[in-house]
Amino acid sequence: MVKIRLSRSGAKGRPFYHVVVADQRSKRDGRNIENVGYYNPVAAGKDQRVELDIERVNAWVAKGAQMSDKVAALVKEQAKLQSAA
Repeated sequence: MVKIRLSRSGAKGRPFYHVVVADQRSKRDGRNIENVGYYNPVAAGKDQRVELDIERVNAWVAKGAQMSDKVAALVKEQAKLQSAA
């Protein structure tokens, strides 16, 4: 099964996550199919907290991919930001 989930990068104490499409059986930071955005939980100032390609996420969901709980919340947040702008 294909999942849309987070892949961690960044330094100790300063996490940075890529939102990736990956096979469920692959490791968290292992091989992925496509990178569809990022999430920066420690963003401050002008840094963006969430950046997602909503069209690609919806395309993968239409093909049967499942989003993790956190990615679903991020998609909802991104949609809210886009509707406000």
